[in-house]
Amino acid sequence: MKRSSHATAAMERLKEPAVAVGGCSRATCGWRALLLPQQNRQSLYMYGSEVAVEKECIRQLQSGVFVIHPFSLLRSYYIMGMMAITFLNLIGIPMEIAFLDRTSGLAWEGFNVFSDTLFLIDVALNFRMGIITEDGEEAILDIKQIRVSYLRTWFIPDVIAAFPIGYILLFADLHYHNDDNPSKTTKMMRILMFVRILSLIRLARVSRLVRFFNEVEKVSNANLEVVRLFFRILSLFMMIFLLCHWNGCIQYFVPMLEEFPTDCWVRKENLMNATVIVKYSWGVFRALSQMIALSYGSMDAPTNYVEMWIVMVSMVSGCLMYTVLVANTTAMIANTDPASKEYKSKMSRLEHYMAFMKLPPELQLRITNYYQARYGGKWFDEKEVMHTVSSALKEQILTVMCSRLLRNMPLFRSQDENFLSTVIQKLEYEVYQEGDIITRENVPGDRMFFIDHGQVLEENNSFQRELCDGDFFGEACVLTRGKHLATGKALTYCQCFSLSCDDFQEVLQGFPDVRKDLEEMVELQYSGGGLV
Repeated sequence: MKRSSHATAAMERLKEPAVAVGGCSRATCGWRALLLPQQNRQSLYMYGSEVAVEKECIRQLQSGVFVIHPFSLLRSYYIMGMMAITFLNLIGIPMEIAFLDRTSGLAWEGFNVFSDTLFLIDVALNFRMGIITEDGEEAILDIKQIRVSYLRTWFIPDVIAAFPIGYILLFADLHYHNDDNPSKTTKMMRILMFVRILSLIRLARVSRLVRFFNEVEKVSNANLEVVRLFFRILSLFMMIFLLCHWNGCIQYFVPMLEEFPTDCWVRKENLMNATVIVKYSWGVFRALSQMIALSYGSMDAPTNYVEMWIVMVSMVSGCLMYTVLVANTTAMIANTDPASKEYKSKMSRLEHYMAFMKLPPELQLRITNYYQARYGGKWFDEKEVMHTVSSALKEQILTVMCSRLLRNMPLFRSQDENFLSTVIQKLEYEVYQEGDIITRENVPGDRMFFIDHGQVLEENNSFQRELCDGDFFGEACVLTRGKHLATGKALTYCQCFSLSCDDFQEVLQGFPDVRKDLEEMVELQYSGGGLV
């Protein structure tokens, strides 16, 4: 992501002396820009325009307090970094508790201390993190409101998850290695075991991972629907991975707490002196075997009630995992490409109708081909779309689609832009198949056609011509309210825009000067009954 030009413009505007924030140095304004909202899809969706985003930047600067905006560059990078650190903690903590028996090493202890420090800082920073309201209309930047909201929601879970176990483990480990008294050593080992069990509360950080996923969706600059689908899939598989990982660690952790009884699976598999990777692999193998109800993970059934409970919990968690996986996958599939699903549903009803009416197979095939050419496998209601957008957007859409078609017609080429814009909004989209008769000679017509894509053969007793992209035909009936002077037949699939006589006359009522000019042109061009 690049720094927003609007944030920079807002900073420049407030660099003058005696501003609301008391003036700021160039360096101060530089780092403050990291706290301001950036221009991305979500911020534009929320505030409505680039000008509104700039006003939001100014509003935050004028508040004069240190608050990180929900759409700021710093917030985006911070959330992604915390998401990565949280995920590493959720992988490493169970590994440390289950397998690294006083052999975790200085690097891992350093990472523990670093993580605990970072999560404590995160708790403090959340009192300065702007909040997006539930209705999504504005960002809360008031310190008191942020504090009250955080204390009522995530403060207690965050404090529990940020409990500095890493510091306690580091201190206890240093004291343990520096003490030669056997009795104190035994006592310290018990304390270490208790602290390691207590460190399980750090697994509460999984709630933060879920929250960070939701926040990444909100501040992402990617396509909203695509990024939501991506993060749903990613979060789902990460949670499944964590469940299997934790279960594998528990498989080894519980026998370790019992000091490896003679009938436990660890002794039976002769893993007492195995490497960490071998122990972990066996633990995950047993966990997956039980979760998918394949086996107990070994040849023997559970030999004591503790292992029996572990197996039952694994099986239940496996059932829940598959239930969640199937439910989420079904929901994602159901919400993917709704336009295609609606099209298939419409086509299914159409096929039932054609079968009920006993239409000939050739006609059924033409009807099916028409729908495919008209909608391209995606169902949409064009009239509803045009009705829901603003008049300005509707005019822009139709101008992009049809402006060049009107300019190709000599009668419209030199007309006023306002007149053309009004005519464009009266055009209707139509599709014809190869062999369709679009107009018939000497038959009264009610509209003319502009060819967007395709080829049309226009002919009568005296002439024949082929029309293609950008051409028009049938204008005589619209201009003279008479009959078509030729037959128009589609040589290929044709995508056209039509202009009806009634709509054209309605437009001319608002432009009397244009009506007069067109009447003179029509008198000159069609007085002999020929077709131009």
